[in-house]
Amino acid sequence: MGRGDLTSEEWARLKPHLPKSGRRGGRWASHRRIINGILYRNRTGVPWRDLPARFGKWKTVYERHRHWSADGTWDRIFAAVLADADAEGRIDWSMVSVDSTTCRAHQHAAGARKKPPRVPGKRRTPRQHRPDEGLGRSRGGFTSKIHLAGEGGLRPLALLITPRQGGDAPQFIPVMDRIRVGRRGGGRPRARPDHVGGDKAYSSRRNRRYLRRRQIKHTIPEPRNQRDNRQRRGSKGGRPTSFDTTIYKRRNEVERTILALKNSRAVATRFDKRTYVFHGTVTLASIRLWLKA
Repeated sequence: MGRGDLTSEEWARLKPHLPKSGRRGGRWASHRRIINGILYRNRTGVPWRDLPARFGKWKTVYERHRHWSADGTWDRIFAAVLADADAEGRIDWSMVSVDSTTCRAHQHAAGARKKPPRVPGKRRTPRQHRPDEGLGRSRGGFTSKIHLAGEGGLRPLALLITPRQGGDAPQFIPVMDRIRVGRRGGGRPRARPDHVGGDKAYSSRRNRRYLRRRQIKHTIPEPRNQRDNRQRRGSKGGRPTSFDTTIYKRRNEVERTILALKNSRAVATRFDKRTYVFHGTVTLASIRLWLKA
């Protein structure tokens, strides 16, 4: 076993959720070796062609990752791993925080074809495809933004990829709607945490109404301009927002979750041209965090 490869414990947790291998013609053989190759690339950020020979042909590793990113296999595995963690009581629902982080796009991430991609073997587009490919302009050049909801145990529950210039507040509800943790015994997935935290970038009437409608307690500071505008309107401005400084200190948990994700260099710097492939890269990094003991 090489450095960064799946341990026996991690493989035992992951194996039941993988597509069946050993089909006629050798299709999808050696799942463990291929996944270790994808993890090696995630960790180091090397070009696919420079993968060590112990992982097999580099194109086989790349195509497996691209295929599973396109048809939602990584998303399904992530959902299954979350369901296992919830059944074992390893998800801290007491506090879920939302934040975003910027990922600089390498020059190799630019230049994707304008023609929409297709899921290999099918005529539909990938689930996570975006016409803008999740790339936006900033002072540093091409960048992408990862919007993330993390639980108290420093692991992600949901994520979303957008261009850099997009604001945080409009993405709050889409990220929260992606929190759906299934249950082993069946029934409705759990989608409502006990408490939600976020910085002042997520302060908006729309977001607060959304949380109140779902009966979710929240701690989001109110910016000074919003507070002054509310006070200027008097009784029409509504009641002051509640704010607990002690609970707000836990917002660092999602920041530490982001740092753990960015230990993977292919996440910290985007090398993938297509958004759906980059989404699969970030999802696999999230799965690895949940597999660790």
